[in-house]
Amino acid sequence: MRYLVKISYDGSGFFGSQKQKDKRTILGTFDKILTKIFNENIKSIGCSRTDKGVHANEFYFHFDSSKEKDKKKLKISLNKLIPKDIFVDEIFIIKEDLHARHSVKEKEYVYLINLGKYNPCMANYVYQYNRDFDLIKLKKALKLLSGEHDFKSFTSGKYDNYVRNVDITFKVKNNILIIKFVSSGFLRYMIRNIVGLLLDLNEGKVNLNDITDIFELKNRSSIGKPAFPGGLYLNRVIY
Repeated sequence: MRYLVKISYDGSGFFGSQKQKDKRTILGTFDKILTKIFNENIKSIGCSRTDKGVHANEFYFHFDSSKEKDKKKLKISLNKLIPKDIFVDEIFIIKEDLHARHSVKEKEYVYLINLGKYNPCMANYVYQYNRDFDLIKLKKALKLLSGEHDFKSFTSGKYDNYVRNVDITFKVKNNILIIKFVSSGFLRYMIRNIVGLLLDLNEGKVNLNDITDIFELKNRSSIGKPAFPGGLYLNRVIY
């Protein structure tokens, strides 16, 4: 029997979503608790790999078990046993040909940047940039970065194919710049590297003409540092 679990979490205290030996991770936490509940070895598979410090408003994982549990009771049990920086929103019983990662049609991430006064209470959740952003330049940059491109320059990961089709938009609300990324899939550190480039662009370290060259170079060293992980959220997952 295959269970699909919908959760949200504060990633500040986790070393990412994927299970790692001797590290506090999202799926590692669930595997330990579910193994005890079901009294069998449970291995969870997530819809995405979020990095250390990255948050999720919506995240899914599935696991298989030979035992059938009442979904409502299982949700209550999990929310009692898991740490308070995770919450189980809903549990589904799904067909075994459905997969938490491979069946995803679209994922939406958002990156939050505080353009206003420094807010220590939000330091782990919104990047405290605390200065103006050239929104006209940003709009032009996002037009160049959106669409289908080879994003090899924006990842240090190894892939067979670096081509992704991404829609990137933004809005500003209450002095928070919200940059939204939508795609069927992303490369490791890709979003944080794009945001890092946008910050460098705003500060005049690179210019708009450099974006085309960066794509053509296909080299991670062609751009600067990735943006702070705490500003990034997996916001929505569509199956």
